[in-house]
Amino acid sequence: MTETDHQLALRVANATGELLMKLRRELLEAGTSSWELEAEGDSQAHDLIIGLLHDARPDDIVLSEEGRDDRRRLEAPRVWIVDPLDGSNEYGSPPRSDWAVHIALVERGQPTAGAVALPALDVSLGTDPPPEHPATVPGPPRVIASRWHPSAAAQVVASGLNGKLLGLGSAGAKAMAVVLGEADVYAHSGGQYEWDNCAPVAVARAAGLHTSRIDGTELVYNSETTYLPDFLICRPELADRCLELLGDALQRSRSYRYRHDY
Repeated sequence: MTETDHQLALRVANATGELLMKLRRELLEAGTSSWELEAEGDSQAHDLIIGLLHDARPDDIVLSEEGRDDRRRLEAPRVWIVDPLDGSNEYGSPPRSDWAVHIALVERGQPTAGAVALPALDVSLGTDPPPEHPATVPGPPRVIASRWHPSAAAQVVASGLNGKLLGLGSAGAKAMAVVLGEADVYAHSGGQYEWDNCAPVAVARAAGLHTSRIDGTELVYNSETTYLPDFLICRPELADRCLELLGDALQRSRSYRYRHDY
């Protein structure tokens, strides 16, 4: 049986997760530094993903956080957008588990297959079969955000929903918290790149969650620039209110800049 793109994404994510877990154990036993662990994890995960995808789909282009930007991707019908180790800091800070592997296929600007592995939790989620839609949890909405500095979008939504802010490390771990029903909203602003959120968005969409930019427009991938600074992933019943809150905040921000520019 021919391996589908969905199956390939999940296989590559799992294989990379296994490599990273083994590498983490071996380097920690050898007394390596956190910096060396992060660097080696990034490098070896990237090399494995490139090799596996080339073997399976030799005509496809790969855009990786750790690789050179092959500009042929702008004309290519199929581009894999990958983050070999999302959350390097968390990976290099054992026993933290909030790091991930992202694998996504993009066609005509949209992710059509993808997988996110959370290797330290032994969890992998893909687009086919899709994750089950998470059940509603009673209580205030849970808004997931950076464990270091919650973005303005997260703070706006949490305040407007009278919600509770939760902190996690990597973008993949935060997005999968919503997919798994451990959070209700992931609103981000302040800067990311396509590889940070492409695979998480693919999996979230497959699970029936809302995904968009924070102004409500569509997320588009394999663009001229790989910078993709903001997005919203949330339970569908919360989307309209989240977008209303974010829209009001964006309007106030534009008004403030206008007054101070003139």
